[in-house]
Amino acid sequence: MKRLVFVVSALAALTSCVGNHNLVIGEVSYEGEYEEIRISPVTEGCPEYVIVENPQVRIEDFPKDDDGFYVIFNGNERMQGWRGYGKDHIPSKWIVEDGCLKFNGTGDPDAEGGDLIFEHQFGNFILELEWKVAEGGNSGIFYLAREVNAAGRDGVERYQPIFMSSPEYQVLDNANHPDAKLGVNGNRQSASLYDMIPADPQIQNPYGEWNKARIMVCDGKVVHSQNGVDVVEYQLWSPEWSELLQASKFSEKGWPLAYELLNYCGGEACEGYIGIQDHEDDVWFRNIRIKIL
Repeated sequence: MKRLVFVVSALAALTSCVGNHNLVIGEVSYEGEYEEIRISPVTEGCPEYVIVENPQVRIEDFPKDDDGFYVIFNGNERMQGWRGYGKDHIPSKWIVEDGCLKFNGTGDPDAEGGDLIFEHQFGNFILELEWKVAEGGNSGIFYLAREVNAAGRDGVERYQPIFMSSPEYQVLDNANHPDAKLGVNGNRQSASLYDMIPADPQIQNPYGEWNKARIMVCDGKVVHSQNGVDVVEYQLWSPEWSELLQASKFSEKGWPLAYELLNYCGGEACEGYIGIQDHEDDVWFRNIRIKIL
């Protein structure tokens, strides 16, 4: 097991004027240890895997707005507190454009991609943000994610995709992306719990227009909201949750590692990272804020 005590400071303060959050996201610090935790799985057919714990940003270093939310992105050019999943830097396809956090899928094809995470693990919280996609766009919002290493068929350990350990709030152009017609009863459309529970009612604004997402996690109860309306509700770490997984692409027989990670998502502490997805399409996020419950 490797351990490394690590405290660093980020770059200089910047001011943003996006939305109603005219707040400074300035110098931030990190605390904690690097640790690799090897797990012996309980799911049949699941390989041994490693949970990688990295130093976390001090959430108290981020400004609070009048509603008691920590503002974790409001157009700050340096994207303090964010990095690539399984990386120690921000992949170059993630840029700040017009005060928005953008995945530049149509930009330089040689630029580095990958999912993005905020470097603090949350348990009970309310996450709010706005998003829009280009025509035919696809992305997602992850929560309770962990960084996980496991050996592939070649025996080499590597980071597994973030969606294997994290429930996903789907971000999609329902009218033009083929995934909207896959799955069951629309459970791959926007705001759905991806491949498990469809958003109902489905009230997405079309591509090129902003949508407001809200995710609440409190003692295992999860609620997805879209444009001010609650559209998904379920209970983590329950028989219902296991049944949802078994009926999805993440079933015990179909994908044992994903089933294990998702069935026990958040680990013993029941907490994990917020993440946003690189699905190779242009997608924009803005006014990202989180309240700890």
